[in-house]
Amino acid sequence: MSDTPLKPKKLSRIQQRNRQLIMDAALDVFSKDGFRGSTLDQIAKACGLSKPNILYYFDGKEDIYITLLNRLIDTWLAPLHELNPQGDPLEEISDYIRRKMEMTRAFPRESRLFANEMIQGAPRMKGHLLSGVKPLFDRKTALLQHWMDEGKIASTDARHLLISIWATTQHYADFETQVTVVMDGADNTLDEATEFLLTMFRKTLRP
Repeated sequence: MSDTPLKPKKLSRIQQRNRQLIMDAALDVFSKDGFRGSTLDQIAKACGLSKPNILYYFDGKEDIYITLLNRLIDTWLAPLHELNPQGDPLEEISDYIRRKMEMTRAFPRESRLFANEMIQGAPRMKGHLLSGVKPLFDRKTALLQHWMDEGKIASTDARHLLISIWATTQHYADFETQVTVVMDGADNTLDEATEFLLTMFRKTLRP
């Protein structure tokens, strides 16, 4: 018998489509009801497939959830990776805020999924936080501190600066219903919010 590991079979186009249907439906369900409040029956109804069909592609609810989270974390960290040490600090931070607001516009369900996981104590993402988020956070706050030490941006707490950017940008996705109500459903809320946040952070950080 050969010791060569078997390669996983490539999914057919229909199988790829069904798997994506399940993932999209699960993202809707999990972002609204969280992991604990969601069921495979809800996901099956949302995607129009039977529960046995779903279990052909995934081992269960947790497998779908973890697959979504693994896909999300790379997307979520990408804008922070782009913070360029060689760039102009104020412009780099401004571009980061713009990218975060674009993610709020494009991926509100993903943002709420991430928020729900954090609220629950990150039971399925703690490893990612330690191995992926924390080292990147440390590198980028060290970069912010370096810019402060060189007088290129105003001196403040680099850690809370980055957390504040996360909080203010992601709020518009995580609390979308509240924002819509208090802003009377204005269509240009995210555009106005982006300009407001850019002005606020640039005034705070201008040396």
